[in-house]
Amino acid sequence: MDVPLWLALLCVGVLGVKLIRPPWWLITVLLLGGYLIADSLLAPVINSLVR
Repeated sequence: MDVPLWLALLCVGVLGVKLIRPPWWLITVLLLGGYLIADSLLAPVINSLVR
């Protein structure tokens, strides 16, 4: 059974918000920061560090 990545991330995100209850500003900062870093010049550096 193949589950799409977006569906798995959505399920983990919803469960994390319901169980941990972080503030909404923290969720917004993490999502916006991740989006901006993934679209920046740092993306290849982070990619090489993660692998």
